Amino acid sequence: MSTMIHPLANVLSTQIGDGTTIWQFVVVLAGAKIGNDCNICSHVFIEDDVVIGDRVTIKNGVQLWNGLRVEDDVFIGPNVTFTNDKFPRSKVYPSAFLQTIVQKGASIGGGAVILPGVTIGTKAMVGAGSVVTRSVPAGAIVVGNPARVVGYVEPEHETRFNTDNPKGQSDFGEDACVP
Repeated sequence: MSTMIHPLANVLSTQIGDGTTIWQFVVVLAGAKIGNDCNICSHVFIEDDVVIGDRVTIKNGVQLWNGLRVEDDVFIGPNVTFTNDKFPRSKVYPSAFLQTIVQKGASIGGGAVILPGVTIGTKAMVGAGSVVTRSVPAGAIVVGNPARVVGYVEPEHETRFNTDNPKGQSDFGEDACVP
């Protein structure tokens, strides 16, 4: 198995794991670490102080900023936005960027926004378009703005919604898609 880096990608890091594929128009800065068997889709930007585990999928249009830690088997959907500074100002940088952690097996749906300094727990699911303002418990399913827990992923990958709806549906209807 070998690493595949598209000729139109700009990869400055030498710490790219075996079997990883990096598609066109991806930028990876020199200090970034990417594990084995990852799929980094087009138009992804990865800053220096980013660590990505094994078997991670990062879909198109995602930016991974300093301080982000992504553990093994994570899915990051298209156009997910991570932030790393609670009080951003042009040309004014914090002494250290907040660390955001996406734990093993978590999934983040497309277009979600993840604020800095949070942890997304093991096997948690963040629904598409959600705004995560605080840490997500392991196995939780969160949706909305701000994201709130609506259920938990069961070991058999079934879901149980925690709502007052007598039919057991999420408050987004029976066709709600998470993520």
